[in-house]
Amino acid sequence: MALTWLGHSSWLVRTAHQAILLDPVLSAKIPGVRPRLTPPGLEVTDLPPIDALLISHDHVDHLDWPTVARLDRRITVIVPAKLGHGFRQRGFRRVLELDWWQHTVVDDLTITCLPAAHWSGRTPWSLWRTLWASWLITTADRQRIYHAGDTAYAPHFAEIGARHPGIDVALMPVGGYGPRYFQTSAHVDPAQAVRACDDLGAARMALMHWGTFVLSDEPLLEPRTLSIRAWHQAGRPAATLWAMAIGETRTLTTVHTHEPVLRAVRRSAPVPSQDTLTDDSAVPGGSGHPQEVSS
Repeated sequence: MALTWLGHSSWLVRTAHQAILLDPVLSAKIPGVRPRLTPPGLEVTDLPPIDALLISHDHVDHLDWPTVARLDRRITVIVPAKLGHGFRQRGFRRVLELDWWQHTVVDDLTITCLPAAHWSGRTPWSLWRTLWASWLITTADRQRIYHAGDTAYAPHFAEIGARHPGIDVALMPVGGYGPRYFQTSAHVDPAQAVRACDDLGAARMALMHWGTFVLSDEPLLEPRTLSIRAWHQAGRPAATLWAMAIGETRTLTTVHTHEPVLRAVRRSAPVPSQDTLTDDSAVPGGSGHPQEVSS
């Protein structure tokens, strides 16, 4: 599994057979803020064929319609509940909406929708109409990548860690935290991100949601500096903190054991996706019976 940071909260995740985009915002400008300070790690034209698109919520720095409009309409789109309408309007053929703790299977990958402590709404009159979420990607050999979306620090991290142990890498937001009196209910600060990573039981943490857009009042490079400091103070090995450069790729070569190494990854042809959508209460750690949910 290879992870490429495209900037802000945007990631390209590749396995031997598939490529997944998470929160791709590759435009030079998004509404309401200054133009991006750093170019995206990859342009849309440089991306491999994409199999699945995951969106954490509808805020403009996570759901960028100009970027989405340039993607193949045949890909699988997986979004939190009530967020699928705009994708269907734009011609995407397969759009799945998940509630928290539900999951779907895309070929050999399990995509799980998980809680986040945030909010939704692109305008003052559209607040809380759609769900917000974090995501867990699990491969057939049990490698696990967690994308926290946007979130404040809250008990959901410990619950996720208990129900989904063995997370290899947590992609954690570390910017957008200033001033704290205003941002504390929406965004973690670096120390809270490290604490959340511990709650998750994640072996590694990769930094995101910093260095791309000016969304808050902390200095541009401070999130990285404070994250490294907090990681060290928590007694975590320096090699397990991924303070990546935009455009950098790292790969997980084994499961839960050796440290990842930098290595080029070639991608094979896309594999057709399945249509199963299931509530996590039917899997180990949950309770109850399988629940089929219409897309």
